[in-house]
Amino acid sequence: MIRTVSTNPYGDQKPGTSGLRKKVPVFQQKNYAENFIQSIFDSLEGFEGQTLVIGGDGRYYNREVIQKAIKMAAANGFGRVLVGRGGILSTPAASNVIRKYEAFGGIVLSASHNPGGPTEDFGIKYNVGNGGPAPEKVTDAIFARTKAIDSYNISDGPDVNLDVEGSQQVENMTVTVIDPVADYAELMESLFDFDAIRKLIAGGFRVVFDAMSAVTGPYAKEILERRLGAPKGSVMNFIPLPDFGGHHPDPNLVHARALYETMMAPDAPDFGAASDGDGDRNLIIGKGIFVTPSDSLAMLAANAHLAPGYANGLAGIARSMPTSGAADRVAAKLGIGLYETPTGWKFFGNLLDEGLATICGEESAGTGSNHVREKDGLWAVLLWLNILAVRKESALEIARKHWATYGRNYYSRHDYEAVDTDAANGLIAALRDKLATLPGKSFGALAVETADDFSYNDPVDKSVSKNQGIRILFEGGSRVVYRLSGTGTSGATLRVYIERYEPDPARHDLDTQEALADLIAVADEIAEIKARTGRDQPSVIT
Repeated sequence: MIRTVSTNPYGDQKPGTSGLRKKVPVFQQKNYAENFIQSIFDSLEGFEGQTLVIGGDGRYYNREVIQKAIKMAAANGFGRVLVGRGGILSTPAASNVIRKYEAFGGIVLSASHNPGGPTEDFGIKYNVGNGGPAPEKVTDAIFARTKAIDSYNISDGPDVNLDVEGSQQVENMTVTVIDPVADYAELMESLFDFDAIRKLIAGGFRVVFDAMSAVTGPYAKEILERRLGAPKGSVMNFIPLPDFGGHHPDPNLVHARALYETMMAPDAPDFGAASDGDGDRNLIIGKGIFVTPSDSLAMLAANAHLAPGYANGLAGIARSMPTSGAADRVAAKLGIGLYETPTGWKFFGNLLDEGLATICGEESAGTGSNHVREKDGLWAVLLWLNILAVRKESALEIARKHWATYGRNYYSRHDYEAVDTDAANGLIAALRDKLATLPGKSFGALAVETADDFSYNDPVDKSVSKNQGIRILFEGGSRVVYRLSGTGTSGATLRVYIERYEPDPARHDLDTQEALADLIAVADEIAEIKARTGRDQPSVIT
């Protein structure tokens, strides 16, 4: 039986760069999740009888919201729901399922790399029919609806058994529980030379992958150990846990420190990697070298032709504006387009759909290609392994040869987390006010060439996205970028991106923070970070 339930709107349901993220107790408020899900459906047209994909990263409250979403999809007229067994679907796997089965769209339950648990983070986002995150025109419509919603529709039927594959009925809608891994593993096998990687591993090449007790565990276990022959135990923390084992599932040098220390030891494995809460980010560490996400994007693009799925070359490369310019030099050498977008994977969708770009990346450890419409952590790991198998060189050797060819972009991101929101907004406002006065000014040996607030003109749909990050560009190619993150749930996160281009191979082995020391000092001086936030140092440095 279908019920129409009266409700009152909440005023805080504006989606960020990738859906709505709040603390679990917020989502547990009366009708909070239902309001947002109904607002998604109310903002869409033409889904009667169509297929909806539902899945999540297994974090706390995942199963409960999946049941709500299934019953509401049935009450609103969808004809079929595909849901991952156990409620599990990594974000890239969900994108693949949407595309493979030509679904109308999908609801992905995740707060990505944010912590999970009864008092931690949860999230809901809507992906459109191409498999990618909803564009701004859709999320704007959803937010507008959340402010006026007065009722939602839901079935009174029993909960669906999420742990048994097969089909069940909810009202007139068929719910099919699917293997969450099979379709994704099949896609990876079509893109990469699994025989070459198997041979590499069989020859003694040691791989270690930290799934961080998050969603990528079952995928990595199946692909790396069962299909590629990595020894049992190569995939660590492979069981997804509602609270990620009490850890923060963000694959960076702070939260994956143990992996880093393993890879820097004298007896280190040959290749180490990690992924995040929902499987769309990656950490790449070769024996004795951490490969920054910006460098990883450039190196993957330069070598992608070595994998079968990219043997015909790349149409173009897209990167988010804060990501370093390393990929720009690869695009220039290959004679292909380079597209600089705002932060948020949704901005890559049009470029991929139009065939303008093949590989995309963000400095925040997100890399992917046109195989899906989300970033994909395990995909990046497999492409690295394919390249290593063909080149028969270490990650360190590949990196050094890349820098010798293209020059090195020393790059670091400084995050100031949970900053007072008013203080963070005030800092950005003050920066905007002084932009016109900065060009021509010198700070020690650094002379400001240009300064602006990044604006993006989409070459496909001609939409304009303004105020996407403040850029201070110095003579010689160095720069500092400031922006407030849209992925947190407490206070504001100020991200400061610092970059210096170094063409001289004799200076390619410097410590990154040392190479950037003068820029770091100038970044604080220009934005008055310490004075305005009260922070003496960043929460996280990557």
